[in-house]
Amino acid sequence: MKAAVYYETGGPDVFRYEDVPDPTIGSGDVLVQVEAVSIEGGDTLNRLGGDLNATPHVVGYQCAGTVVAKGDQVTAFAVGDRVVTVGIDGSHAELRAVPESFAWKIPDQLPTDQAACVPVPFGTADDCLFEFGHLVAGETALIHAGAGGVGIAAVQMAKRAGARVLATASSDDKLERLTELGLDEGINYRRDDFVAEARRLTDGRGVDVIVDSVGGATLQGSVRALAYRGRCVTVGDAGRAPAELLDISTLRPNNQSLSGYFLGAELLMSPRPHAMIARHLGDIAQGELRVVIDRAFPLSEAAEAHRYIESRQAFGRVLLTP
Repeated sequence: MKAAVYYETGGPDVFRYEDVPDPTIGSGDVLVQVEAVSIEGGDTLNRLGGDLNATPHVVGYQCAGTVVAKGDQVTAFAVGDRVVTVGIDGSHAELRAVPESFAWKIPDQLPTDQAACVPVPFGTADDCLFEFGHLVAGETALIHAGAGGVGIAAVQMAKRAGARVLATASSDDKLERLTELGLDEGINYRRDDFVAEARRLTDGRGVDVIVDSVGGATLQGSVRALAYRGRCVTVGDAGRAPAELLDISTLRPNNQSLSGYFLGAELLMSPRPHAMIARHLGDIAQGELRVVIDRAFPLSEAAEAHRYIESRQAFGRVLLTP
């Protein structure tokens, strides 16, 4: 099969488009002919400096396509089913093998390219807001990186739950586009201090739930922007800044909390998030939630696709098509 691979970590130029051996499947696995790859933020971070599980390495969390083979113990899928899959690597290729518990059947009404964008961002957004953030109607949520995959999902879910929704983005244009998805107030972080703006927009009270996918100095600001009994969930390091020592001295006197979150661990430890992601696939198929795709690149142009994501021009998901 063809795949976008690299032999060492680094910038987008490390990618090579090469023939590599087809993946093998175990008794509980499905083999998928990949039709759409949703590039996740973690994919670019892994390419930049993550572990290489093999050489050459095929990076990538998430993709969708059609089952072309399955192990003899697989019961949930048949050859010919359209599925979306997640895994620790392997999405940037023509074929992908995953355990059946890391795959979801795509509803008939949902296009494959849209389904490719669902499990990681929508599952992460849901758990950050509700399972760990305990967001309820009438509260205020602040979503960092609102124009990214997790951000776009979280804005819609928080609004649907009856919350007031704030979000940060790098331009007024992106914030304007988020209003169509449920954003109440936008904060241009390139121009304004988001902590001061969050306080101003809440009449000094602060924010009940913050989804922070940026990390670094932004995470310290998120702690400062919390309301009494506020909850901040840290879910990534999209800002690429080095981790900082956090001053958490304000948490205890204000009965606030700071939680870390990783969807992969939840999928390994519990069936709960699998069912939750299946519901979101159904919601999107019915038009209750939206997937936003910015553009697609051929798999052979993985370097250009990663470079485009890192330019911070994208609004929504960037895809690769084998």
